[in-house]
Amino acid sequence: MTVSRDKVVTLTYELRNAGGDLVDTATHEQPFAFIHESGMTLPDFDRNLSGLKAGDEFNFVLSAQEGYGEVEEEAIVAIPKSIFDGPDLPDNLLIVGNVLPMQDQNGNPLNGKIVAIAEDTVMMDFNHPLAGSSLHFTGKILEVREATPQEIDHGHVHAGGHDH
Repeated sequence: MTVSRDKVVTLTYELRNAGGDLVDTATHEQPFAFIHESGMTLPDFDRNLSGLKAGDEFNFVLSAQEGYGEVEEEAIVAIPKSIFDGPDLPDNLLIVGNVLPMQDQNGNPLNGKIVAIAEDTVMMDFNHPLAGSSLHFTGKILEVREATPQEIDHGHVHAGGHDH
């Protein structure tokens, strides 16, 4: 069976950024399983795996545009420092490099990385951590199987039973 739409693909991989740094892995002990072309993965990641079968190895690079896009300067914003005041917030919250869970104006969750702290503002970067970087994937397809109707309906793989 080959990797194609609505197939459950289980694989191992290493992901390295443009500098060659290891960013993420999926091992034989903890493989990555997903429904192909279901929107769980980057479209060009799916495209590069299409047609492969269990046992096949892969090695490909996605450009920044094919991955998480270029760094958008408008996603780096100054936020009033006062929103980080409160008795329930830890003292070590405002440290350059910390990634904080935030919400946009519509209540959607997003993460922001503190890039600078001034007297009255905190500069936060809301770009994806891999924005602006090419993505180098290497790995091996372990298994390809039909997704169940329930998996397709739910949009994710059900490993060893599933309960909502």
